[in-house]
Amino acid sequence: MIDLRSDTFTKPTEEMRRAMYEAEVGDDVYGEDPTMNRLRDKAIEITGKEDAIIVSSGCMGNLIPHMIKGGRGKEVLTASTSHIVCHEIGAIVSLSGTLPVIVPSENGIMKAEDVEKCIHGYAYDMSETSMIETENTTSGLIYPIDTLMDIKAIAERHSLWVHMDGARIFNASVETGITVKEYAKSADDITFCLSKGLGAPAFSVLSSTKNFIKEAKRCRKILGGGMRQVGILAAAGIYALEHNIERLKDDHAHREMISKALSETDWAEVVISSTNMIFFRTSYPIKNVIEAFRRKGMLFLAEGEIGRIVLSMLVSDEDTENAIRIIREMDPKEFE
Repeated sequence: MIDLRSDTFTKPTEEMRRAMYEAEVGDDVYGEDPTMNRLRDKAIEITGKEDAIIVSSGCMGNLIPHMIKGGRGKEVLTASTSHIVCHEIGAIVSLSGTLPVIVPSENGIMKAEDVEKCIHGYAYDMSETSMIETENTTSGLIYPIDTLMDIKAIAERHSLWVHMDGARIFNASVETGITVKEYAKSADDITFCLSKGLGAPAFSVLSSTKNFIKEAKRCRKILGGGMRQVGILAAAGIYALEHNIERLKDDHAHREMISKALSETDWAEVVISSTNMIFFRTSYPIKNVIEAFRRKGMLFLAEGEIGRIVLSMLVSDEDTENAIRIIREMDPKEFE
């Protein structure tokens, strides 16, 4: 089965498992897990921030900044398609009390001038704008670095905090050649995920200033994220950062090939094709299309009535060729 559902379905390789087995461990709550500390130090080096903390998931990594810089009576400016709005069960509202305010965007990418229009001054009966959230990549699309820096400049003028959900920031980096450290300059804190395209079984990383991370540790504890001998998992993250970043280019190449095959059919319209993601429309019920492909040995998902294909290390060159063959041979009558 060719699995194109998500890059979250990746599994540790034998080499990664070996690194996990051999990992030196300690009690991370007390800061005594040496492998976790190595992962933290590597994250600091990659992002250029003062400090970093390892969290159980990207959801936790996105929630903690809102607990620290948002809260009751505060609002965050973000796009309607952002992960914190669509895919985190309203955690920023229910757990941090921060109100998301939607900024107009094109496929999740906000313009700096639209962000600034949504910032308002003090009013006793209105929530206070305290944060801006960007997401890079967003639906596979890369935020232009100039736009990110313009948003950061606006935030500084208005004394606002910028949080970047950089779950797939390495996809943006290998595609553009812009380092994660450079992207991180456009935000006060940044998260990145180890368990998506990089292939580790768990963890995200949150990087920022020392004072921010000091408070983040308290928030992680509140959320039940204090962990013990988790160097076993940290070792997988270290291996991923040392071996699996550059290979993301393979996923991007596979995406381009599959996207081309889809665009050449008379039943699919590709609406987004970038980094490791493809979104396409079809006039047929998407559930029927998904089922027809499943019968042929190819899996993907949908967002509403839009088909979504995600490339990852699960998909080899041979799998890509087979996926293209299935697409080209598919009879639309099977969608009816």
